[in-house]
Amino acid sequence: MEEKHQKARSLVQRLSSVAAESKSAAEAIAEIRRLSKQDPEIRAPLADAGAVPLLAARLLNHHHHHSSAAEAQENAAAALLNLSISAREALMCTPGILDALAAALRLLSPAAAQHAAATLYSLLSVEAYRSIIGSKKPLIAALVDLLGAPGAPTRSIKDALKALFGLALYPLNRTALVELGAVPPLFALVVKDGRRGLVEDATAVIAQVAGCDESVEAFRRVDGVSVLVDLVVGGSGRARENAAAALLNLVNSGGDKAVGDVREVDGAEAAVRALAGGDSGVSARAKSKAEALLTVLESRRGSQVQGIDDSETGTDDSVPQSPLSHSSSTSSRKSQKS
Repeated sequence: MEEKHQKARSLVQRLSSVAAESKSAAEAIAEIRRLSKQDPEIRAPLADAGAVPLLAARLLNHHHHHSSAAEAQENAAAALLNLSISAREALMCTPGILDALAAALRLLSPAAAQHAAATLYSLLSVEAYRSIIGSKKPLIAALVDLLGAPGAPTRSIKDALKALFGLALYPLNRTALVELGAVPPLFALVVKDGRRGLVEDATAVIAQVAGCDESVEAFRRVDGVSVLVDLVVGGSGRARENAAAALLNLVNSGGDKAVGDVREVDGAEAAVRALAGGDSGVSARAKSKAEALLTVLESRRGSQVQGIDDSETGTDDSVPQSPLSHSSSTSSRKSQKS
C-alpha cells in the first residue's frame, strides 16, 4: 500500500508543481483518471495526497476552450467521479468542490457535464450531504438546465435525473427544485422524449418533487396530473408505479386542491382503481400506491374528512424503482466506465 501512496504523492506533486496549462499537467490528470478507474485502492491515497482541490480547480478554469484544455477538464471530471466512489468525504471537505461541479455541468464538453452529474449522484448517496448540496442553487439550476439542453446525450440526462432524485430525497430540497424550474423539463421528458428509460427515471424524480406544497401549482401549469393519469393507464410497469406514487404524494402534500385536480381528470379514478386491482404485470408496490391513492380520493369525496392520520399521509420517500434502486452496483459500474 505504501507504494500506492508514493505513486499518488508523486502524481499530485507533478500536478501541483507544473504550470496549469502545461502538457505535463494534462498528462498527470490523464494518469490520475486512468489509475483511479483501474485501481480502486489508489483512490483514497490520491485524495489524501491532495488531488481533489487540484482537479476541482481545473473545472473552474474555463478561460481556455482549445481542445487540450477541454480534454484535461473532461479527464479531471472523470477522475473526480472515480474518487467520489471511494473518498466522498474528501470531496465534500474540499472548499469550492460544489462550485467546480456546477461549472463542469455548464462546460461545452458533454462528457465533462455527464461526469459531474454522476459525481453529484455519488455524493448524494450520503444522506448528510443532501441538504448541503441542495443549498447550492446554481448547482441545482445547472442540473435542471442539463435536462433540456439541446442534443444532450441520453447518459448525461440520466445522470442528471439520478442527481435530482438524490436531491429530492431531502424534503426541503423539493421546494427549491420547483422554484428553480425543474417541473417543466421533467414533464417534457415524459411527454416528448422517447429515449429508453428516460420516462421511468423522470417519473421517479417527479414522484419525489410531488411531495411539497408548491408542486400543486407547478403541476397545474404543465397539465401534470393528466400526464400522470395517462401513465397510470398506459405506461410501462415502472412508469405506472412512479405515476401512482407521484399522484399519491401530490394529494398528500397538496391536500384538497390536489385531490380536486386529480378528480377533474376524466377517468382518473377508474384508472387508479384498475391499477389497485392489480392487472397483469403490475408490481405489488404499484398496487399498494394505487390503493392508498384511492383511499385518499374516496375519503375526501363530498365533505372533506378532517384529521387524516399523518402516518397515512406523510410523503413517501422511498419512490419505486428509482434510478437509485441499484445504487451500489451502479457506483461500481460507473467506476469501470469513466
